[in-house]
Amino acid sequence: MCSFPVPRNLAETAGREPGLTRWLASLPEVVADVADRWSLRVGEPFEPGGQCSWTAPAARAGRENLVLKVAYRFAGEEERDPGYPFRPLAQMCAVWADEFEAAYGGLADVADRLDPGLARAGIALFRELPASAGNQVLLCTDLHGENILASRREPWLVIDPKPYVGDPAYDVLQHMLNCEDRMAADPAALADRMAGLAGLDAGRVRLWLFARAVQESIDSPLLREVASRVAPA
Repeated sequence: MCSFPVPRNLAETAGREPGLTRWLASLPEVVADVADRWSLRVGEPFEPGGQCSWTAPAARAGRENLVLKVAYRFAGEEERDPGYPFRPLAQMCAVWADEFEAAYGGLADVADRLDPGLARAGIALFRELPASAGNQVLLCTDLHGENILASRREPWLVIDPKPYVGDPAYDVLQHMLNCEDRMAADPAALADRMAGLAGLDAGRVRLWLFARAVQESIDSPLLREVASRVAPA
């Protein structure tokens, strides 16, 4: 490649994230190394592309068409628990909780601020829930409708996992957060339905929904409302 192509969404994100800008500078070498190692012919990246990964069609002699995805590793993602090849969910929750507390404390506009009592309870629960899980499983963590594709190899394929090890009740959250109309109508009923479909404890799914709604509440009036409606009694 004479001029390495960067899809539009990735270029826009790089303008806001200095670490990603540095990563982009190394990307041509990374893609070339992977292509050589796996004997791939790599095409132009998909447009407008993702916000933190470079994804392009690829092919290998004698095999079906493929997709190559090279993802940016955010700060802290290199850390692992020595007992697992994947990161513990508690690690992600602790980082996100720290980010929420820093952002919440700096809010100047009261309209953007969730009730302080709910904020404290929700973010404390967000830190605590990973440790109280009855069992630990490998999670996708970004499981939602746009990451489930119809396929010839299997009827459905889940793509774009961001794997962690932790509470199985966590993995239904992102799908619920993407169902904005149903969340606005009845978030508790949506949590109960998802728990039933996935064979999970409904009470625990509701707790996760409350905690995650608090964690996401700064940028979302909808999730501030959801946090208020599903808060534990």
